[in-house]
Amino acid sequence: MTAKIKIPDVPLAERIRPKKLDDFYGQENLVGEGKPIRLMIENDTLSSFILWGPPGTGKTTLAKIIAEETKADFYQINAVSSGVKDIRQIIEIATQNKKLNRKTILFIDEIHRFNKAQQDALLGSVESGLIYLIGATTENPSFEVIPALRSRARVYVLENLSKDDLLKILNTALKKDEFLSQLDIEIPDVDYLLYLSGGDARTMLSILEACVIQEIDKKPVKITKDVMENIVQKKNIIYDKAGEEHYHLIPAFIKSVRSSDPDAAVYWLARMLEGGEDPIFIARRLIVLAAEDIGNASPNGLVLAEAAFSAVHKIGMPEARIILAQCTTYLASCPKSNASYAGIDKAIEAVKKKPLYPVPLHLRNAPTNLMKEIGYGKKYKYAHNYEHHFIEEDYLPDELKGEQFYHPTDNGQEKSIKERLKFFWKNRKKY
Repeated sequence: MTAKIKIPDVPLAERIRPKKLDDFYGQENLVGEGKPIRLMIENDTLSSFILWGPPGTGKTTLAKIIAEETKADFYQINAVSSGVKDIRQIIEIATQNKKLNRKTILFIDEIHRFNKAQQDALLGSVESGLIYLIGATTENPSFEVIPALRSRARVYVLENLSKDDLLKILNTALKKDEFLSQLDIEIPDVDYLLYLSGGDARTMLSILEACVIQEIDKKPVKITKDVMENIVQKKNIIYDKAGEEHYHLIPAFIKSVRSSDPDAAVYWLARMLEGGEDPIFIARRLIVLAAEDIGNASPNGLVLAEAAFSAVHKIGMPEARIILAQCTTYLASCPKSNASYAGIDKAIEAVKKKPLYPVPLHLRNAPTNLMKEIGYGKKYKYAHNYEHHFIEEDYLPDELKGEQFYHPTDNGQEKSIKERLKFFWKNRKKY
């Protein structure tokens, strides 16, 4: 009688977590030859930084590898369950380590969940080099990490793992994990497993292990699409036979809003939410869309999108779906204009391709007598002193006189903007 195989207590993702950089897959922009994290390890030049990226892309693993390879003491806390007291205890340990010439790394998972006071408690120790902070976040540090802390820590961006990266991790698990390597495992629908992972190695390994445990008494252990669907309980909701990857959904969503189809937009929204997409990510994209595709045709679109982002951040799922649906249907139903978007791109192109012309003297401030004497501010006409609070004046450099970057449309409220500008600039610009 064959002895029953013991199922491990430690999750698969933890069992096969790489301990050396050469065994780490993905994020070549950070760990490839000559890239910043590899150089930091090779040169033993630690610094504080924040890893920003989706779940399961290697943030915790990278932090542990850095500690291992630089021989630093490693302390890990989670911002959800830790506070200032925990930070102070680690700072005390770091103070003693400093006397022994030992480095201390403090890894804070979900650092975006620390409030301002908690983040403030890190500043002195990070600035002095007493501790090397490695923060991990799925949220944009520009919004969630205080400026003082951001200025003391570089930000490195991690991407979803590629198909090749995931396959390498999967093959490593099948060959090197003591539990899995004992079994005859077949995965005929491997592409479906990769799709379910959404670029998240931890998710892929969790699904794999759960499927193996469910089918462990069968020989071979065959991990089919049906087995996986039974594990994840998402059958017929998100995934189709084509194995469409989740990153196809956001362009479909954006294009539906841009094309004024609220029904299609709210459908793709539902697909993303049911697929586990981060609602904050969707809300952030709606802010960009409101400025890029709606603009001055309906300026309230940007106001609503910003309010939706704030509300989604405060409320969370499942109620956030209602807020996102309201914002989505409003933006999809609004008049559209990309004139502001096109205008800034055209202006940036002029800045890049043409000389940087000096600011005309009459537009310069003259805070000193010398500046006044050499003509700064001379002949400037104050618009509010004239009828309609407008004076036809030259505000571009002479070399760009008459150049037009912003071309308002006839859509929505932008039509009245166009008519107003046409009235003012009838002698020079083609509105």
